[in-house]
Amino acid sequence: MTQSSPAHGSGPFASTLHSFRTVSGKSGKFYSLPALAKRFPGVARLPVCMRVVLESVLRNCDDQKVTAQHVAELANWQPNAPRTNEIPFVVSRVVLQDFTGVPLLVDLAAMRSVAVKLGKDPKCIEPLVPVDLVVDHSVMVDHYGKKDSLDLNMKLEFQRNRERYEFMKWGMQAFDTFRVVPPGFGIVHQVNLEYLARGVHKTTDGVKDGPIYYPDTLVGTDSHTTMINGIGVVAWGCGGIEAEAAMLGQPVYFLTPDVVGFELTGHLREGVTATDLVLTVTEILRRHKVVGKFVEFFGEGTRTLSLPDRATIANMAPEYGATMGFFPVDEKTIEYFTGTGRGKDEIEAFEAYFKAQGLFGIPSGEDIDYSQVVKLNLGDVTPSLAGPKRPQDRIEIGKVASQFASLYSKPNSESGFNQPAAKLVQVFNTASGLPVQNGDVLIAAITSCTNTSNPSVLLAAGLLARKAVEAGLKVKPHVKTSLAPGSRIVTEYLTQTGLMPYLEKLGFALAGYGCTTCIGNSGDLTAELNQVISQNDLICAAVLSGNRNFEARIHPNIKANFLASPPLVVAYAIAGNMNRDLMTAPVGQGHGGKDVFLGDIWPGSDEIYQLLKFAMNAKAFRENYARVKTEPGELWDHIKGTAGEAYSWPASTYIAEPPFFEGFTTKIVANDAYPTGAEGLKSTRNEANGVSIQGARIMALFGDSITTDHISPAGSINVTSPAGQWLLANGVQKADFNSYGARRGNHEVMMRGTFANVRIKNLMMPPDANGSREEGGVTLHQPGAQKMPIFDAAMKYMGAGVPTVVLAGEEYGTGSSRDWAAKGTQLLGIMAVVAKSFERIHRSNLVGMGVLPLQFKAADSWQSLGLSGNEVIDVIPDARLTPQSDAVLRITRADGTQTEIAVTLRIDTPIEVDYYRHGGILPFVLRQLLAA
Repeated sequence: MTQSSPAHGSGPFASTLHSFRTVSGKSGKFYSLPALAKRFPGVARLPVCMRVVLESVLRNCDDQKVTAQHVAELANWQPNAPRTNEIPFVVSRVVLQDFTGVPLLVDLAAMRSVAVKLGKDPKCIEPLVPVDLVVDHSVMVDHYGKKDSLDLNMKLEFQRNRERYEFMKWGMQAFDTFRVVPPGFGIVHQVNLEYLARGVHKTTDGVKDGPIYYPDTLVGTDSHTTMINGIGVVAWGCGGIEAEAAMLGQPVYFLTPDVVGFELTGHLREGVTATDLVLTVTEILRRHKVVGKFVEFFGEGTRTLSLPDRATIANMAPEYGATMGFFPVDEKTIEYFTGTGRGKDEIEAFEAYFKAQGLFGIPSGEDIDYSQVVKLNLGDVTPSLAGPKRPQDRIEIGKVASQFASLYSKPNSESGFNQPAAKLVQVFNTASGLPVQNGDVLIAAITSCTNTSNPSVLLAAGLLARKAVEAGLKVKPHVKTSLAPGSRIVTEYLTQTGLMPYLEKLGFALAGYGCTTCIGNSGDLTAELNQVISQNDLICAAVLSGNRNFEARIHPNIKANFLASPPLVVAYAIAGNMNRDLMTAPVGQGHGGKDVFLGDIWPGSDEIYQLLKFAMNAKAFRENYARVKTEPGELWDHIKGTAGEAYSWPASTYIAEPPFFEGFTTKIVANDAYPTGAEGLKSTRNEANGVSIQGARIMALFGDSITTDHISPAGSINVTSPAGQWLLANGVQKADFNSYGARRGNHEVMMRGTFANVRIKNLMMPPDANGSREEGGVTLHQPGAQKMPIFDAAMKYMGAGVPTVVLAGEEYGTGSSRDWAAKGTQLLGIMAVVAKSFERIHRSNLVGMGVLPLQFKAADSWQSLGLSGNEVIDVIPDARLTPQSDAVLRITRADGTQTEIAVTLRIDTPIEVDYYRHGGILPFVLRQLLAA
């Protein structure tokens, strides 16, 4: 099935339908932006990424969902103006990973069940654009350091996830445009970069003569979908509920953004990697507060960057807060498409199309109007790590040891660990006598799409490993090492260059093709290591070549997590402790006890360059990805899914019919025009003056940088947690718990896992004598201040018909795109979140689930209001729910006194008002589909 299109060659912009010709003489049609610029001269000075978005709006203009006014507004974009216009962006395709893709598929199956119950054809719920799900988030590092680790880990993966994979097989036969890349091929963003992305698409739908070409664009249910921006594809991450809407024919709506131009000049110095560069870019752009903005790279320095280096920078757009980190198409993009085995005809069409549109080449800057310009001389970038808790906290390598020592004793309020300084160097022994101390590196992982898509840093790691082995260096015995690249191509070129045996010698044997440690699938530590850490409250470390290092994400018992380039991951595995300054102290002792320094084993750029030719083998890429269809793997072939257009919902602790459509009606009842949230709370929201929340209790008071990992963890499930207890009660043994990420198809697990991160701090809890707060998902139920898990408190409040709210600081919802952070919030009866600021995706997800996001004005916070958590909250927005209007936050304190302040309603666009009135995106879209 293809997405319905307007009648091409008609309408107000018919004159913009032009033809182009490839170098081989083949012709195609396209909606010409240069032609549109004759009517709107400002088009020629738009940032390249905005012109790609404009092409979609122009091509899909049907005067219904996309109007001529939308085209005119976007064509007249101004770099600095109030952002009130809404863009309806129709994407070419949708990409999913399995942790977010399975719950999306569950929602689609639930929508089909609703259709069947209402006597409708279940096939009316059908994706209208191509959808690819890449299974990459489920493999865990249970086995490591041995040649059979990959096989053993994959067998465990299929054993644990059989029910999920059977459900995927049902989806493959139930939906016409739904495809799956099976486990063992790689990480979604690297697979997207190397294989799924085609540059341009073509359609004959609504065309009289010849196909119409248009750019590849997409949304993905993973925040790092932005990696594809590195090859000039406009794309970003979104929640599963928003992706479902896009799949089912709804445009992706967003406010017209600012576009920040990032000018790169100069060249990287010898010994500096793409990882060092992206950590520097992340630090800079976080300072410039680019949340919700597009970032476009330009300038001579940008032209010098290889395509993999560009993809590395684009990948971490969520970490620097931007919607995108965009690199225009140029000669290096074409070289990459050729080297990765794309076909000659499609490469020619890709290049000819972008040249015909005037979109080919890296801008110099003077031809583009940006909202602001940020500059970086590549020569100023230095070797760095980031951590120990946030990706934007970059540390130059020579300052890592001193920074760790400083943070060790700093209070929690200063991002420290609040430990006595004297304990830093104290040594503790495990039961077997293994010495362990604070700062010890217990996990060293070469993993993640961010870096394993980049041959230069992978080859650097292999070369460093070779030099280290030849010098007689070994990895410390307490370090768990793993290699989990994002593509089979990586191990192919590491093998061809002869570097793989040296990585294996240091313990970096292939553990899997997937996200592993970066998503929290690092596997457990040994029981004795866990015991010595817990008994002595040790601050141990993980070093990984990933993009996220949020609290408790990598491993629940490892509190310090550092992002680093793959060669530095190997170096720190050898050094074994973060207290060692690798710029002045030896990495370790080699043959004959000789000190070996980092400079002795660090590879030169010429050494890396000589091996890069092995990484761009077009034939190897074509043969590898052909196996997705021809040889998906014996384990995958043995998975058998059920048949039928509607899912039968067999009993499962992995897959369950969600409650989001209970009581669904095809029309909104007049006196129930707002979402009811949890059962029994409806009366608090049906007020004559619009939607109001009355008599709400505070579920939690949070500080800054509460991530979606805090709100809805993806990693291991604690046996004593509400989710763990539910699994035990339903016959699941602890060894089979798997992870929260793998259980996202079952709402019973996920609602119990909401706010269950072991490191989250609810600041309602009183501090102890040292000023530290209790960690974990607990709250004080009011009245009475009874301590209990947040889930238990939510059930008590809901049972009593009492709504709840959450109050937080800056950057609420930063991190992954997981919509369960919003779904779980809604299922716990939380009606509103009031924060100092929101990350883009989570704010959108809250609206999409019918939860009100509200933002404090500049001078206000829950701290400035003196809130303790025993207050009662009322929220009164304006009657029309005008986007970004003021709402009243009324606070009634325990002594009966009241305070009222204005907060901003962060329902940002008119379409979001409609979503909210319907109870969220899914009911809105379902009503449209059933009506059609």
